[in-house]
Amino acid sequence: MTQILLVGTATLDIVFQFSGYPSEDAEVRANGLRMCRGGNASNTAVVLSQLGHRCSFVGVLADVPETAVILDDFARFGINASVCPRVPGRPPTSSIQLTPHSRTIVHYRDLPELTAEQFATVDLSSFGWVHFEGRNVPELLKMLALVKAIRPDLPISIEIEKPREGIDEVFRYASLLIASKGFAASRGFDAPESFLQWLRSASDGAEVVVAWGEFGAFGIDGKGMLSSSCAYPPKEIIDTLGAGDTFNAGVLSAMINNMGFSSAIEQGCRLAGKKCGFFGFHLAQ
Repeated sequence: MTQILLVGTATLDIVFQFSGYPSEDAEVRANGLRMCRGGNASNTAVVLSQLGHRCSFVGVLADVPETAVILDDFARFGINASVCPRVPGRPPTSSIQLTPHSRTIVHYRDLPELTAEQFATVDLSSFGWVHFEGRNVPELLKMLALVKAIRPDLPISIEIEKPREGIDEVFRYASLLIASKGFAASRGFDAPESFLQWLRSASDGAEVVVAWGEFGAFGIDGKGMLSSSCAYPPKEIIDTLGAGDTFNAGVLSAMINNMGFSSAIEQGCRLAGKKCGFFGFHLAQ
């Protein structure tokens, strides 16, 4: 099975569950509370491991006891995090107010981002795929250039979630770009097809995918063919937190397993829908 390297953030999430979002100045009782590991790339790694892939994660971790929440969850799912640099500070922490149909996130970060110098300590020889969060653009560009210099044959996927300054510069390095509807809107697009055409033209012929909420997901493959899948919502929506990360894992797994581009988009939608039907990321639920 292909070994996958995922590069990004691992966070400490404090999740409050509500039936409906509290109004301003209200004092309400939550229906539930949990403290868990979060972060886009780390969530994607956990789902990929349950789909049968060997995964390693690299990102900066705080050298404090609270980081055990993150590392214990990685160990539970067989994620190798041994290459993560450990530095003084506190874990990036998110306070998340979760209702069945929305999640509001307040994030605090007290750690530096991963640097290209730290990334350079990773031995890339054993990996068959590398996936990056599209963040920390100046350092990300150096990491991408390093991968291309050392392993020009290594497929690279990049998640493009937010309109960060200079993010367009990373497009040319990707084999696969997975974008968010929010990013498309930030560039003035209100339809997936026109956005994907723009994104593909802005890259070096990468395959491109965008998740479009209740309308499913759309993509253009390496031959310029458009594919799409409907959404697969559960009977009852329980937890939408990390649905996008789960979608990414479904797409990546199918692509790595040579299931075909259209099937990859459908698998991403099916897995994301399934994940919305339960709390957390344990697919066996």
